[in-house]
Amino acid sequence: MAKPLTDGERRKQISVRGLAGLGDVAEVRKSFNRHLHFTLVKDRNVATRRDYYLALAHTVRDHLVGRWIRTQQHYYERDPKRIYYLSLEFYMGRTLQNTMVNLGLQNACDEAIYQLGLDLEELEEIEEDAGLGNGGLGRLAACFLDSMATLGLAAYGYGIRYEFGIFNQKIVNGWQVEEADDWLRYGNPWEKARPEYMLPVHFYGRVEHSPEGVCWLDTQVVLAMPYDTPVPGYKNDTVNTMRLWSAKAPNDFKLHDFNVGGYIEAVLDRNLAENISRVLYPNDNFFEGKELRLKQEYFVVAATLQDIIRRFKSSKFGCRDPVRTSFETFPDKVAIQLNDTHPALAIPELMRILVDVEKVDWDKAWEITRKTCAYTNHTVLPEALERWPVSMFEKLLPRHLEIVYAINQRHLDHVAALFPGDVDRLRRMSVIEEGDCKRINMAHLCVIGSHAVNGVARIHSEIVKQSVFKDFYELEPEKFQNKTNGITPRRWLLLCNPGLADIIVERIGEGFLTDLSQLKKLLQLLSDEALIRDVAQVKQENKVKFSAFLEKEYGVKVNPSSMFDVHVKRIHEYKRQLLNCLHVVTLYNRIKKDPAQAFVPRTVMIGGKAAPGYHMAKMIIKLVTSIGDVVNHDPVVGDRLKVIFLENYRVSLAEKVIPAADLSQQISTAGTEASGTGNMKFMLNGALTIGTMDGANVEMAEEAGAENLFIFGLRVEDVEALDQKGYNAWEYYDSLPELRQAVDQISSGFFSPREPDCFKGVVDMLLNHDRFKVFADYEAYMECQARVDQLYRNPKEWTKKVIRNIACSGKFSSDRTITEYARDIWGVEPSALKTPPPSLPRD
Repeated sequence: MAKPLTDGERRKQISVRGLAGLGDVAEVRKSFNRHLHFTLVKDRNVATRRDYYLALAHTVRDHLVGRWIRTQQHYYERDPKRIYYLSLEFYMGRTLQNTMVNLGLQNACDEAIYQLGLDLEELEEIEEDAGLGNGGLGRLAACFLDSMATLGLAAYGYGIRYEFGIFNQKIVNGWQVEEADDWLRYGNPWEKARPEYMLPVHFYGRVEHSPEGVCWLDTQVVLAMPYDTPVPGYKNDTVNTMRLWSAKAPNDFKLHDFNVGGYIEAVLDRNLAENISRVLYPNDNFFEGKELRLKQEYFVVAATLQDIIRRFKSSKFGCRDPVRTSFETFPDKVAIQLNDTHPALAIPELMRILVDVEKVDWDKAWEITRKTCAYTNHTVLPEALERWPVSMFEKLLPRHLEIVYAINQRHLDHVAALFPGDVDRLRRMSVIEEGDCKRINMAHLCVIGSHAVNGVARIHSEIVKQSVFKDFYELEPEKFQNKTNGITPRRWLLLCNPGLADIIVERIGEGFLTDLSQLKKLLQLLSDEALIRDVAQVKQENKVKFSAFLEKEYGVKVNPSSMFDVHVKRIHEYKRQLLNCLHVVTLYNRIKKDPAQAFVPRTVMIGGKAAPGYHMAKMIIKLVTSIGDVVNHDPVVGDRLKVIFLENYRVSLAEKVIPAADLSQQISTAGTEASGTGNMKFMLNGALTIGTMDGANVEMAEEAGAENLFIFGLRVEDVEALDQKGYNAWEYYDSLPELRQAVDQISSGFFSPREPDCFKGVVDMLLNHDRFKVFADYEAYMECQARVDQLYRNPKEWTKKVIRNIACSGKFSSDRTITEYARDIWGVEPSALKTPPPSLPRD
């Protein structure tokens, strides 16, 4: 087999990465050497790999700053409606390559670095991921920032600059072990601290009501220091801003408490305030009601709203005064999107500022707040919904509790007027949940305080209307919308899969990179022998490359001609990694039973992090590694079946494994995965999907044709019917011999000979209290996997299905998603206009 091109060699062939003009290359080299020189003059005489990386990062950053300043200037002059995307997570991954791609600098940098005797890919590997997110919700926010910049929207991402992001996962003796992610250890060349915009945030204290109004007194103050990161659009000279807040103690922190001689202790106690931005809570789809988390949520909201109002007041146009004084036009100039309920405090905080500080009357303030805010729901799992204890809330945010009570009272009065005597409805719809521990239901607060509520895939948005927020939907049906998630094709095709991007550009040009629906043009080429050959070849090259990576990083050898069967996502019972395990064990048993039979060789890769406190998820990881220990060392099996646990799954690892995958596993119980976005990445990168009718899989099947995915299992209606009847796992265990054998092996310690009882708890859960009905879908899943094997035996037909899937993935661009948010929720139009580049003189 011909040695595959390196990504470096391939990049040079790709027009969309920016032609490496001699002038550009010379300029990059010159700038690189200048940055390197100044780094070394300061410190040492011998350069390390990191010095080279930083020199390149600063060189690329130099190309951003002029456009960044010009873009912000442009907004100040035009005074467009501004979009504020509030999220406690932004899962950005690495920045260097994405910046080069979006500025069209990749080839110039590649050539310049090559001429200097260095390897670009090697330097890219030095950058730490910005892991400020857990999974889907945080990565969605990152894709949205890319699309908002590419669509020329005046948009800002606001969040927290966590000192420690999502933990690094180590596997030790088959168990997950967490390590702190000290991602800022060597500094971050992509951020700019803005101490001149530092703002105070208040906590605790008490409330005083007087004829002059309401005062929140005796508070503890924490300062919010902003750090700005540029967000470049794709080749349009627009550079937006992501502003992340870091907590700082004020200089007089604890020192005015006249604690004689307590000076040292007081200075040490500054850490208490600064802990607010110390660490990302590592829970995905699970609510942990800790006071520090509530502090984080208020911290980001309070700092951000002060910033929003400052920008609204000082804006150049729309008012004769030097400063806007009326808030009438606020919703015409500001849109706030709440990414889940985590920033829900924006609603009472905006009310507090309008009513207490700006002296707007309550009804007007409420109208402004509702017109400004919109809420995206990300999950229907009850354990994920935020319900804060009133006692904690009252201690930390006493004024906000009063405001929430007032909002709720008016809301319930309204409901009672429409449904007189229906007290149960009032109980169901209240923001305050009565009980042993009174709680504030943040989702109800979001629905009441927003003018738009959306789910993230069609099926999810229907469930939101029909069950989770049914009462609210009956009250205001016009408020509820769907906005199916999407992914940015820049990072998730052009950056991570240059080979595939290249063969697509050769056939249909490069317009698809900003209008992904153009991939439909590939449908005319479904029988094009050359395209079929090229797509298959690029996939094989990606698999060879990933195999080499696995061997280098983890010392595992895999067969690159086997089917790469990939299941990567957070570990959670609802995502059913256990169903995949049962398939693997059954496959193993079939090989052992009849070793002479022809099997389609598979390399099963499972990866993802478990929340540190989620015992069952950690047991699932141990089960995967234990099955691997047995399967991978059984000489009868050979290289027909391998099970690999992909350690420390993260954005930069996704960029490597997704382009190499043949089969994408999306097998959540129908009705539990709100959307999924990994599913879209695999589809765009030439993997076929095995999945349930859940989340966006439903729309993927609709776009490509259900016969071009491997769809199996219960539908939402079937799950509901089973719940009505009562799910009994033992029925399946008793009637399916292969299932029984697999379960018995796991239970008896066949895969854990040194700890025979290791997986008793897992099996007990599956048999006696499995909320996600793994056994109910086992038989259909096994049959479906057999169809996968059958098609994989016919490489040409497999590749045709792959091409059809790629051609039909256009709907799943985050550009389409953001265009819908802009038109249907924010009331702005995306603009194809380029920002004037910094080289052009201003009018």
